[in-house]
Amino acid sequence: LQNLDDHVAQYGFIMPLDLGAKGSCQIGGNISTNAGGLRLLRYGPLHGSVLGLEVVLADGQVLDLLRTLRKDNTGIHLKHLFIGSEGTLGVVTAVSIECAPRPSSVQVVFLGLESYAAVTQVLSKARKMLGEILSAFEFLDAECMRLSTRFGSVNPLGSAPTSGAGSSQSGQIYPFYVLVETHGSNGAHDREKLDAFLEAVMADGEACDGTLAENAHQASQIWKIREGISEALPRCGAVYKYDVSLPTPLMHRLVEEVKAQLTQWPGASVLGYGHVGDGNLHLNIVSPEAYPDLKAKIEPFVFEWVSNAKGSISAEHGLGQMKADAIYHTQSPLAVDVMRSIKRLLDPQQILNPYKMLPKG
Repeated sequence: LQNLDDHVAQYGFIMPLDLGAKGSCQIGGNISTNAGGLRLLRYGPLHGSVLGLEVVLADGQVLDLLRTLRKDNTGIHLKHLFIGSEGTLGVVTAVSIECAPRPSSVQVVFLGLESYAAVTQVLSKARKMLGEILSAFEFLDAECMRLSTRFGSVNPLGSAPTSGAGSSQSGQIYPFYVLVETHGSNGAHDREKLDAFLEAVMADGEACDGTLAENAHQASQIWKIREGISEALPRCGAVYKYDVSLPTPLMHRLVEEVKAQLTQWPGASVLGYGHVGDGNLHLNIVSPEAYPDLKAKIEPFVFEWVSNAKGSISAEHGLGQMKADAIYHTQSPLAVDVMRSIKRLLDPQQILNPYKMLPKG
């Protein structure tokens, strides 16, 4: 993904997809998992930006769906079957994707907040005041900040060191943080809008502190806080990862509910961060060791909670093999039967990525 973004940059364009793992992930894998990423809020999902595909089917035939048209209603939209099907229906070998013009102005704001309610209020204000230039809206809680700064990130808000997991680079720790990014074509215009946005959220008491990156280096250091969380997690022990979609007001409530479930495991930490702009929570539980009874306590609690909230147990990472049996928490039995029928039609010998996504049986 990084190589492709660098390539299209030479022609003044940007890939609509951006991930923390862009230096290692492959385009075919991005398509097959319907990766969402950091800027879905601005550029939308791959179902919208992918114009066409070439796919090798299970019997070796090459299905040519490679179009560059934005409108094409001649029959069933077959390309959508392969976007997000985790390689179970075919192997993506080529893609045509609509790339947006590369922004000449990229601005980043970082805010400290006292509550998750304030996070949702700031999101609402960002949508109204930043409008067409808003490209990303990420949140992380205090546990995430302590973890990220423990392994090299620097908190730009406050200078007073705190004790505990945060080390000397933590600075002032707020309960929640928000990262806001804009993409535009006029730096002066964008900064004027951001200055007004910052003034409004501070004056209304929604944000306690904030900073606007003055240059690309400062912006990258702020992004490092957010992207450093997933890199730091495995260094702390066994990690239980959950990628869920929820109504925005409920996202951090799940984190609090899981904390309440795990009070008997004092060594376990529960962290929440993610793409609050599109309702995608990355819930992570870290334990010094992998305890089977700990996982049994987490599952199916998380899946049932998400299902009761009318959410999705897989927002952008897919189900794979580990969570295939949990599909019924989001999809109805009839929907799963339809998926099985499509799988049998396109792959009757079950040779493409077997045991993934669909439950056994």
